[in-house]
Amino acid sequence: MLSRRPKVLVIDVGGTHVKVLASGRREPREIPSGPSMDASGMVAAVKRLTADWRYDVVSIGYPGVVVHGRPVAEPYNLGRGWVGFDFRRAFGRPVRIINDAAMQALGSYRRGRMLFLGLGTGLGSAMIIDGVLEPMELAHLPYRKGRTYEDYVGRGGLERLGKKRWRHHVADVAERLQAALEADDVVVGGGNAKLLKTLPAGVRRGDNANAFLGGLRLWDDRRAHADGVRAHDAHGRRSRGLGRERG
Repeated sequence: MLSRRPKVLVIDVGGTHVKVLASGRREPREIPSGPSMDASGMVAAVKRLTADWRYDVVSIGYPGVVVHGRPVAEPYNLGRGWVGFDFRRAFGRPVRIINDAAMQALGSYRRGRMLFLGLGTGLGSAMIIDGVLEPMELAHLPYRKGRTYEDYVGRGGLERLGKKRWRHHVADVAERLQAALEADDVVVGGGNAKLLKTLPAGVRRGDNANAFLGGLRLWDDRRAHADGVRAHDAHGRRSRGLGRERG
């Protein structure tokens, strides 16, 4: 068990890029991802990219379903080979894995009932209720005309509909889910959030940098203990993983 606060390497895995940042570093680095990237390829590329960085532990934001700190389904927009991969052995360090939207939600959380919607290649989602994190899979629920929420507000919807109609559907989806889930705070983040001109009442824009803050919070046991949020490491051991933003 680490006796000091560890230096954390945070890896935000996306459908088009993998972004990394470590404790004490100011500027993230990134590499392209895409349909050919598998887990071993990601690890090898990240290790090359961060060869001059020092870190003790690793946080991974994974673009798919994670249960007890392990991916349980292959990602839609990347290669195969993620489920069952031994990330701890590959990095040679303790690893904690969480859904990528949940990781950005961790870094975005302030208080109350917060719904996070991540607009990127797909649609990521998570809720935090009074400090308790619950990753969600809303993207593939039916929405309109036989299509899903992700079909309308993910990158495919943006390309098919154009910005104006895409923005309309983002606002509509945010309002529908806010009402259905009784969220008093909605954060819209992800790479395409910057394309939104206005936001509905009760909705605020997230910052991609919050994904890195969320990755750091996965290992901040001192702060997390006060807020009572459970995270899991790569071996399923329960630990404390979330602190609140101050201010």
